[in-house]
Amino acid sequence: MQLTRWQRLGLTMAVGAVLAVGATALVVQALEGPADPTKTAQTPDAATPATTQEPVRATPTDTAAAAPVEAEPALSAPVAAQIDYLLAHWSLGNYNTAEWGVLGENDCVNFASQAMIARGWTMDSVWSSPKNGNAYDASAAWRSSTAFMNYIAQTGKATALTDQQRDQVKVGDIVQFDWDNSGDRDHTGIVTRVEKVGDTIEISFAGHTLDSDFRSVDTAITVDHPGGTAYYWSVP
Repeated sequence: MQLTRWQRLGLTMAVGAVLAVGATALVVQALEGPADPTKTAQTPDAATPATTQEPVRATPTDTAAAAPVEAEPALSAPVAAQIDYLLAHWSLGNYNTAEWGVLGENDCVNFASQAMIARGWTMDSVWSSPKNGNAYDASAAWRSSTAFMNYIAQTGKATALTDQQRDQVKVGDIVQFDWDNSGDRDHTGIVTRVEKVGDTIEISFAGHTLDSDFRSVDTAITVDHPGGTAYYWSVP
């Protein structure tokens, strides 16, 4: 088939355009250089892990030091003999009835009087016992709490102290109780222990009737006889 002049001209222009595009591509490739197959895209930094902070531990505070217990002074020989007697005869099975007898359910002063003899006190016409095993033959001051209080006050054998003067009470002193605050004395014992812990003073005593070797004064006036009052005789 014979092409016309215009057809030949169009074909020539088309071929020229194709050749021009190809040449341009080769030039661009030459300028950029061959692609690097080993080159990889840059990876952004990995997220920095959150720092786990150790919890702040509270510093343990020192436990408050326990209040020191003040040691009791050493007992003199007379007081030691008094306490030994009390601890040997406070319980019912060990009453010294052969010498002093027993006053039924009111034997507290009879027992306290025995302890004062063991300490070194001597009998007189007002405060005495025949020591024949019959407590009812003893004088009133020997077996009655109120009469015993009056006897000590009149003779000056000891100094009266109130319960607010516990800091002056010592082992071997006499403790008396007024359960109903009527002014008389309803019970008598001998102090067997004084514990001073800080500002607190706890006093224990031995006695008959409610047999005890270390009965708490506080328990006696708050639990056994609520509202009762304790008094003391400081024995030199």
